[in-house]
Amino acid sequence: MTILDTTPDGPETPARHATPKPARQPAQSGTDPRNRPPASNAFLDRFFHITKRGSTLARELRGGLVTFFTMAYIVILNPLILGGFSADNAPTDVAGGWLSAAQVGAVTGLTAGVMTILFGLIANLPFGLAAGLGINSFLAVAVIQEVTWAEAMGLVVINGVLIVLFGVTGARTAIFRAVPKELKAAITVGIGLFIAFIGFVDSGFVRSTAGGPPVQLGDNGSITSVPTLVFIVGLLAMGILVARKVQGGLLIGIVATTVLAAVVEAVFHIGPATKDNPGGWHLNTPVLSGQLVSAPDLGLVGQFDLFGAFGRIGALAATMLVFTLVFTNFFDAMGTMTGLAKSAGVAHKDGTFPRLKSAFIVEGVGAVAGGATSGSSNTVYIDSAAGIGEGARTGLASVVTGILFLGSMFLTPLTSVVPLEVAAAALVVVGAMMMAQIREIKFTKFAVALPAFLTIVTMPLSYSIANGIGVGFVSWVVIGAASGKAKKIHPLMWVVTAGFLVYFARGPVSALLGA
Repeated sequence: MTILDTTPDGPETPARHATPKPARQPAQSGTDPRNRPPASNAFLDRFFHITKRGSTLARELRGGLVTFFTMAYIVILNPLILGGFSADNAPTDVAGGWLSAAQVGAVTGLTAGVMTILFGLIANLPFGLAAGLGINSFLAVAVIQEVTWAEAMGLVVINGVLIVLFGVTGARTAIFRAVPKELKAAITVGIGLFIAFIGFVDSGFVRSTAGGPPVQLGDNGSITSVPTLVFIVGLLAMGILVARKVQGGLLIGIVATTVLAAVVEAVFHIGPATKDNPGGWHLNTPVLSGQLVSAPDLGLVGQFDLFGAFGRIGALAATMLVFTLVFTNFFDAMGTMTGLAKSAGVAHKDGTFPRLKSAFIVEGVGAVAGGATSGSSNTVYIDSAAGIGEGARTGLASVVTGILFLGSMFLTPLTSVVPLEVAAAALVVVGAMMMAQIREIKFTKFAVALPAFLTIVTMPLSYSIANGIGVGFVSWVVIGAASGKAKKIHPLMWVVTAGFLVYFARGPVSALLGA
């Protein structure tokens, strides 16, 4: 038996590749109103093609709920990465500016809610969107060392506009096909390793040394800090929950470890980390104060500077930052959507899926919206697979997830309770998830292995996603050309490599031009 599905932005056609069986249709008894489904259910069925995709209203509602609970950790985690409750515990930009964690939490829920609902209504796929962990870490660690937060979010908006244009014109597919799949996988793996390394450093599990090796385990090879011990407990707890495929494992792990941290603080009175108290909590001390529920503060909406970065650091440097954002957004979303479409049984044999162009465009709009609200670029989450596993097959599940995200805006005071050590544990787990893409790399072929390896290790070792991508591109083209395979290298790879060579030499080039 076949099921009916939509082709990319086209009419209904049989999709024989899809795996879910259609729900059995109830027997019709003429016009007896007792046999008719409620008008609201019939409308939802027609609009979202629920029956045609082999699903039911109950499965969609349940799937949307599960997807929210597997993604809800971002409402807590994103403010910890991007913001703080004072300039002393927040990532400060080149001008000393910082983002309020409460405001970041509010816009994180707002943007995720609006974009997930739009994605469900327009793309009709059960995918949730929220602030991407790779990009928000990149902004907090690297980008704001060169520009202000407003200027950084302006770059995110530009990145989103470009992704929308790539989706509208079809260029997104062309660029995707130009980059070898091994490099695509290596970029994802490298970002995962980078995120995990950030988590290890933020938790105190890995620290710098005064002399000798660049980094070491804990304090002279020992774990001497109670907050670091809480990080280890949280890491293991989240790992166990994810390994056992517990729905919402990360969220449960964050909440449980935060409760543990609060109990530890109440008993031992550790306090915040300072010069005189290096073993204290980083960013947030796990103490609940004030009210749990409050009206969301949306003061960050619209607080971005579209072209300010170009004036501050120059067109070349700003362009390369945009390039990095586009690549991070581009490949993460492409791979995630392809995998989720396969899981949902709606993917075609060539990897495309229903309303492909619409999905790309809305995902690009998510990047624009994330920058415009200062919550970082929003992208499709692989965590949506949990809702798909519960039976979700249509955009109705996304609408449910989005509505729940909008409700989460009123719970942002809870973010002040979660210490950085707990967030760091989640980062390590997410990094480990992203490392799974390493299976796509053929390490038996050294012409493939070396560029992929350099891409992966350069990101955490240089604390830069851009450096990792650039080293990977340059080494791939040089080694491939020197091995007699120049004709197999896509012309776009040559163009991008030339841009990276200029990027790596921008210091001497700028000095030369200045002279």
